[in-house]
Amino acid sequence: MFKVIRRSVGPASLSLLTFKVCASPKRDSPHKTSVKVIELSLYLVPKGQSKYVEEPRTQLEESISHLRHYCEPYTSWCQEMYSQTKPKMQSLVQWGLDSYEYLQNAPPGFFPRLGVIGFAGIVGLLLARGSKIKKLVYPPGFMGPAASLYYPQQAIIFVQVSGEKLYDWGLRGYIVVEDLWKENFQKPGNVKNSPENK
Repeated sequence: MFKVIRRSVGPASLSLLTFKVCASPKRDSPHKTSVKVIELSLYLVPKGQSKYVEEPRTQLEESISHLRHYCEPYTSWCQEMYSQTKPKMQSLVQWGLDSYEYLQNAPPGFFPRLGVIGFAGIVGLLLARGSKIKKLVYPPGFMGPAASLYYPQQAIIFVQVSGEKLYDWGLRGYIVVEDLWKENFQKPGNVKNSPENK
């Protein structure tokens, strides 16, 4: 082991020494100008023209490309539908979380009121036997007065808003019917209104 250390210490200690080396041109060689970087052989551009040759596609690559082109309209439609429904779903999830939070910390007397309103809806459903229109009208019709007994302010606001919407819908329907009447029955030369038929 001492022989190995002795043999490695000598060359290792010589590597730590620094030497200054100076080079001088030969006396008999003619003086040359400095060489530019572009003239070095390392930076020369090869003279041969390279040409890119595309490798032929395999059968697997062809089938995957065909499948992607076939599915592209469907994937773009799915992305568009996702971007449209994402805000709605987020608001629905937030509404569910808020409702859960409200039900966890419900005000006193909320659940008995909810039971009375639900019972009124069930009574309306039982009385609406035989007709689909009655099944659509009676349960909300019974639940509405029961809810307005416990929540009068919200009932007034609901009636005002729904009354304005019904008035707006009625006005739009009146305008549409009036336009249809003018187009079909009040034209000059119309068979129904012409004086020759009277």
